Amino acid sequence: MSPLPPRTADEVPVDASRLPDGFLAPDHGTGSLAAVLPAALDSLGVAVTTSTGVAGGAARRALDLPRAERVCVVLVDGLGHVNLAERAGHAPFLRSLLPEARPLTSTFPSTTAAAVGAFGTGTAPGRTGMLGYTQRNPATGGLANMVSWDGAPPPHELQRETPLLAVAADAGATVTSVGPARFAGSGMTLAALRGGTYAAAESLADRVDAVRRALARPGLVYLYWGEVDKAGHHHGSGSWQWGDELEALDRELARLARSLPAGTLLLVTADHGMVDVDPGLRRDVAADPVLDRDVTLVGGEPRAVHVYTAPGTAPAVAGRWRDVLGEDALVLERDDAVTSGLLGPDVRPDAVAAAGDVVVALRGRATVVDSRSQTPASLALVGVHGSLTEREMRVPLLVAGS
Repeated sequence: MSPLPPRTADEVPVDASRLPDGFLAPDHGTGSLAAVLPAALDSLGVAVTTSTGVAGGAARRALDLPRAERVCVVLVDGLGHVNLAERAGHAPFLRSLLPEARPLTSTFPSTTAAAVGAFGTGTAPGRTGMLGYTQRNPATGGLANMVSWDGAPPPHELQRETPLLAVAADAGATVTSVGPARFAGSGMTLAALRGGTYAAAESLADRVDAVRRALARPGLVYLYWGEVDKAGHHHGSGSWQWGDELEALDRELARLARSLPAGTLLLVTADHGMVDVDPGLRRDVAADPVLDRDVTLVGGEPRAVHVYTAPGTAPAVAGRWRDVLGEDALVLERDDAVTSGLLGPDVRPDAVAAAGDVVVALRGRATVVDSRSQTPASLALVGVHGSLTEREMRVPLLVAGS
C-alpha cells in the first residue's frame, strides 16, 4: 500500500457520496464517539489533541459541555441512539435526556473492539489497528479475537496510540475505571483503556456504588455496562428481554444521577447500535463456492466482513462478492476502504494491514457468515452490528449534572 498524506479528522475525509443510500459515514471528528473523552478531559482542565486531530477544547465546545470538577463517562454496550429512541418507554430517566441528546457516529466497523479503541484513544480504527470482532494476525496468519484477545499480538504492539485515560492520569487527574474484575488486565483494557486505577464490581448496582465512591474526589470515572448488548445479541433489540435490560440500566443510572456531587458532569454514550437480522438473508461462505473461491480466511463479523484472499486475487474476489450479494452489501477492496476514509484519517499502514483484502458492509437485515470459523451460537445471534446503517452507526451522547 502506498503511503497516504496525513489528514486530520476535522478535514472530514469520508466520501459519503461513495456510500449506498441508507449508509451513514463515520465522522471521525467532533461528531464522533472519539470526541467524547477528549471533551471530558477538557471539561476537567486537561488539554489534549489526538493523533487524528481531535482537540479536547473543540470537542467540548461542539458537544456543548460545561467545565466540571468531576466527570463520569458511562459507555453502554449496544445502546444505539435509534434503538434507545424506539424503546424509550422503558427508560424514563434516559428519555428525559433525549431531547437535548447529541447523536454521534460510531466507527466502521460499528463494533465493540473498533469503537472502544477509538473511544479510548480519541482516534480511529485505522490508527489503533482494532478493526473488528476478529481479524487476521499477520504474525500467525490465524484469526485474532479482538474482544477476548485470543490469538492477538500483545496489546502494546498492536495498539500504539496512548489511551486518553493514561493521558489524564499522567496529567495529575484522578482516574478510575469501573467494570468486572475479569476486564482489569484484559487485552482490550490494556490496549485502549489503561490508565489510573481499576475498581472491580460485577452487578450494575455495585458498579454504580463504586462510581459514587470514586466521585468523592474530583477527577474522571469511566463505567462500562454490557448486558444491554448481550440481550440484543441473544434475543434482539426489539425483544422484551432487551426492554428489561434497558429498564434495569435506567433505574441505576437515575440513582447515580440523583447522588452526583455538585459540579459533576454525567455523560452516557454507547459503542454502537444493533440490527435484528433475517436468517433468510444469511449467506454462508462455507456453503457457497462462488463466495469461497480464492478466499483463505473470513474475519470480522456478520455485518462487517474481513475477507482475506489468495495473493493477487482480491479484485476478482471483490467482483464475485458484488455479483452474489448485489444490493445487500457494499464491497470494497482494502485500499478503497482506506482512501474513502472509512477507517479514519492519517491511517497507520501497519494498522490497516490487518483489514481484509476485501471489506464488506451489509445492508438491510442481511448477514454473511463462515460456519467453518464461527460457532453455532454465534451463527444463531438475533441482533448484530458492524455495518454502516444509521441503526448501527448512530450512538447517543446524553448529558446530566454539573
